[in-house]
Amino acid sequence: MEANDLKQRFHAALDEGLARIAQATDMASLEEAKIRVTGRKAPLSLARGELRSVDDAARKELGQLANDVQSQIDAAIAAKRDQFLERERKRRWERERIDVTLPGSLPPMGAIHLLTQTLWEIVDIFVGLGYRVAEGPDVEYSRYNFDALNTPADHPSRSPVDTFYIAGKGEDVCLRTQTSPMQIRTMEEHEPPVFVVVPGRVYRRDTLDATHLMQFFQLEGLAVAEGITMSDLKGTLETFAHELFGDSLKIQLRPHFFPFTEPSAEMDVECFLCRGSDPRCRVCKGEGWVEILGCGMVDPNVLEGVGYDTERYTGFAFGMGIERIAALAHGINDIRMLYENDLRFNLQFGGLA
Repeated sequence: MEANDLKQRFHAALDEGLARIAQATDMASLEEAKIRVTGRKAPLSLARGELRSVDDAARKELGQLANDVQSQIDAAIAAKRDQFLERERKRRWERERIDVTLPGSLPPMGAIHLLTQTLWEIVDIFVGLGYRVAEGPDVEYSRYNFDALNTPADHPSRSPVDTFYIAGKGEDVCLRTQTSPMQIRTMEEHEPPVFVVVPGRVYRRDTLDATHLMQFFQLEGLAVAEGITMSDLKGTLETFAHELFGDSLKIQLRPHFFPFTEPSAEMDVECFLCRGSDPRCRVCKGEGWVEILGCGMVDPNVLEGVGYDTERYTGFAFGMGIERIAALAHGINDIRMLYENDLRFNLQFGGLA
């Protein structure tokens, strides 16, 4: 082949290659253009194959031309690739751009659960009256849970049908059925006067329903000092009820029986929803009164058991279920809802599951 013809083919390959590269619109079309311009069957490759057919003098010049054409094509491909990469980078920046001056999206905030809110509110009331807070073990000796609280061995509450017993070492051990054992533990460690409230979990073998749980919260109160009477108990509980439910509500004490108090009573508050005017009231069922706690004067046998002088000291005790208080205060007709972690329920009271 004549050297001039081959020279023209190299120039033509350059022009065609640059044109194809210029026509590429994205990385895929650029890759296709590269194959057509630099591949084995491309005009440049075919022209290179003809170099062996020219004489030695022309081969050197044409070889330099072929290399120059190759360099220009490679440079054009690299420039086009950089152009596409820069364009994609700008698009990505635009797509993923974040305005850091805008306020962020805050995650939902948690809040105190209704039971904890109620417990803290009750504790605050009694702390304001001069009581201190005490806590005790959930796993308790039967002598604290029953014997020291004047509960005889044949009392129904001591049956395994009602109480969770745990294998002990030479002594009966159970999950406490009440926070009352802390009355004994506190009096064993402190001389009168004693004014404590004891919040905590208790456990009973109850059938689960709208008003009963196997595990629930209770708050116990104990006051022992010289000259304490039933009127002190009534005045304390009346103050508590007015602080929790409102000043206008009346209270009443009804005779009852508890092994470790004598006399004993249950305290009712006037229905805070209907005040006894609605026979269909969902809170009091038309009775006009709602029972909220049990109470009474500490039995002298209990005081003597811890070494207190019953001729000098008297006292009163009371206990209430926190779930019941929360349910009554907020019109909840099934206390199991307090433990279901249902956001639709919890968020009504400003809390998360």
